[in-house]
Amino acid sequence: VSTQSTWGLTYWFILQPSGTLTMGGGQRFQARLAKSILKCGRKRVWLDPNETAEISLANSRANIRKLIKDGFIIRKPEKVQSRFRWRKYVMARKKGRHSGPGKRRGTRNARMPTKTLWMRRLRVLRRLLKKYRNARKIDRHLYNSLYRKCKGNAFKNKRVLLEFIHKTKSTKLREKVLQDQLDAKKNKTEAKREKLREKETKRRDQQKATPAATTGKK
Repeated sequence: VSTQSTWGLTYWFILQPSGTLTMGGGQRFQARLAKSILKCGRKRVWLDPNETAEISLANSRANIRKLIKDGFIIRKPEKVQSRFRWRKYVMARKKGRHSGPGKRRGTRNARMPTKTLWMRRLRVLRRLLKKYRNARKIDRHLYNSLYRKCKGNAFKNKRVLLEFIHKTKSTKLREKVLQDQLDAKKNKTEAKREKLREKETKRRDQQKATPAATTGKK
């Protein structure tokens, strides 16, 4: 058996016992059956060039299915556009590349509105305040005060707000400790004064009782 291709068609030749060559037609029929079975187009059907004679002898769908099972006829994978260059470009954009003056279209406020930045920042701060209030890290009075301060643009970011919260809590704690110390000192002084008053009262009572006793003896 020998093969020859002409004008895109493959012909096969079989040497008969008598010494003559018998030429068969192309493989259009087999390709048509194969594309129907494989449910694809003709261009996606691959016919093994080394098995041309056996493929050309297939004249039914059962034979084509057997050839597909044997691997002589294959459906080629779909051609897709590569995403490698796009992924590479996106990674570069994330690093800050391709964003110079020549790539910009529109004003700064049009590209990233200040209102959007303000909404994002305020939502971050309010979310943090709500989280701290639910966790009982701040009371409702401090929450209301900080909420109004956030609306008044008092905090640039979350770090500044956290620092202010810690500073406020430490200041309140220090004031509470000082107040407790003052109260303890005041109570101690009051107790001491009360003790002195009792002592003085007792002494005066003794002085009053002493002259009366002396007068009775005389």
